[in-house]
Amino acid sequence: MDDILKLDNISQYNSMRGVETLHPLVSVVDMSKANPTKSLRINFGFYCVFLKDVKCGELKYGCNYYDYQEGTLVFVAPGQVVGINSNDIVEPKGWALLFHPDLIRGTSLGHNIKNYSFFSYEVNEALHLSEKERQIIIDCLLKIDYELRQSIDTHSKTLIANNIELLLNYCMRFYDRQFITRSNVNKDILQKFENLLNEYFSSEIPQRLGLPTVKYCAEKIHLSANYFGDLIKKETGKSAQEYIQLKLIDIAKERVFDTSKSIGEIAYELGFKHSQHFSRMFKNETGYTPNQYRLLN
Repeated sequence: MDDILKLDNISQYNSMRGVETLHPLVSVVDMSKANPTKSLRINFGFYCVFLKDVKCGELKYGCNYYDYQEGTLVFVAPGQVVGINSNDIVEPKGWALLFHPDLIRGTSLGHNIKNYSFFSYEVNEALHLSEKERQIIIDCLLKIDYELRQSIDTHSKTLIANNIELLLNYCMRFYDRQFITRSNVNKDILQKFENLLNEYFSSEIPQRLGLPTVKYCAEKIHLSANYFGDLIKKETGKSAQEYIQLKLIDIAKERVFDTSKSIGEIAYELGFKHSQHFSRMFKNETGYTPNQYRLLN
């Protein structure tokens, strides 16, 4: 598992799996018809969507291991390294959709690919499908596979890209469902976020690190920044950055009442390098400068 195999194109993956390459930039693989492989880590040079129908060992993503359960969808973006931790020959069942960035250049999907934030989720944030959802995904895969088996014409690229986009839009809907059905877990994460911010601003960390970032908070809660941001947005209606800023203003309002400290000292304690930046943000949020707010109250 220490060696990393780099795959730059679709045909390399197909060759490894013993399946025919119907198109140089996109492939749909029925894993039940593919060759088994030894446990290995792969650096993918293209987008991948893996639908697993059986458990096939722990998945290694970066330096961490995650339990890879049945009926999950995992998304991999170009440049990510993923591997299965198993001492046995791996015979996964399910499906794989692979598509190269060159396929979607100049298409609607190429323009919108950055909106599918789940390509930046960690593998432990995989999408768990119901049987009905799984069938919808397989139907989309079969439509793409059908198009790959037709003679290439002027409509091929658009139809293939549109069907991939349709599949990803379904995945976005299913992730929204997962956020809702896991509401109790999400509320626990929200509480951890609130506690983290309280502890952050009551310590001396802001003087060392500055204002808390979404990435910092996500790492402390052991989530990827994108998944964390999407979760907070679903739960609160605000982005994680907006939530941090509102928390910062609430704390700043309290501290401004401490007349034993100057506005500059308060700004420094909160993590601002320059007090004028603090004053500008405070006025944008409250309508008053810190000094005006202090006098009014």
